[in-house]
Amino acid sequence: NLQPTVWGAPDFDALVDVKAIRKACKGLGTDEDTIIEIVTSRTAGQRQAIKQKYKDKYDDELEDVLKSELTGNLEKVIVALLDTPSVFNAKELRKATKGAGTDEDIIVEILCTATNEEICALKDAYMEVFGQELELDIKSETSGEVEHLLMSLLQAQRDEDYEVNEEQAEFDAKALFEAGEERWGTDESVFNYILATKHYNQLKAIFKAYENIAGSDIKDAIKNETSGNLKKAYLTIVRYAKNSQLYFANRLHHAMKDVGTDEDTLIRIIVSRSEIDLETIKERYEEKYDVPLRQAISSECSGDFKQVLLELLH
Repeated sequence: NLQPTVWGAPDFDALVDVKAIRKACKGLGTDEDTIIEIVTSRTAGQRQAIKQKYKDKYDDELEDVLKSELTGNLEKVIVALLDTPSVFNAKELRKATKGAGTDEDIIVEILCTATNEEICALKDAYMEVFGQELELDIKSETSGEVEHLLMSLLQAQRDEDYEVNEEQAEFDAKALFEAGEERWGTDESVFNYILATKHYNQLKAIFKAYENIAGSDIKDAIKNETSGNLKKAYLTIVRYAKNSQLYFANRLHHAMKDVGTDEDTLIRIIVSRSEIDLETIKERYEEKYDVPLRQAISSECSGDFKQVLLELLH
């Protein structure tokens, strides 16, 4: 039972919001509190309506106006909130492939956890914003089995039947065992096919059956049999299938635990999960790390940026 943290404004009126934002930006200094309050308590759909209304009324792009008023991480998170989820993820992928060096962690996080529908929307958004096929950019930045896996995921062919087929799970678990631990060298095509096309509920059953056959966790096999980005991608799919919200809780924790905070990851996960399951992610975080996520964010971030994240976390 997944719970979001952002539900949107029940008596939403785009015009009222637009006027309030306009006022917050005009005059001496910017009234960040008003901007934050409005943007964090509306759904992505309501924010799109605000952007449109702003353009209609003032013949100005709201994003450009806010970019000129805000800076740093506050600007980053507010701009992220003004994009549709698919456009935001498209921009993240573009950054991951076109920046200095490829950031496989982001590519893996986004593509290995997306539903078919999300992948289709993402490909459309990518084409719309960058005039380029996402597949081509991913292809040019990856190679070998990782490339094969990501291309399979981009086909958006994951089975969407929630029903678990135990017999098939046994069969697939055996295939994984024979493709990995039981042979010399790994047959990645079997792993790719199963991990990219089976429903997450079915994968959970396959991993359970795998433990019975192999006497060990599928994660151990992946760690022993693969390396580098392929290992990362396989483990992401396994962790996400086993417990999606815990996967994101762990990603948030890692973004804060090393020297220096990875603000981009905090923004990406908190923004993109706020209308899906962020409330549940908060619960998983506290269960695992014995600290409320709000408290962790409070001690890592500061100023208006911290305020935005805390508002989104509710």
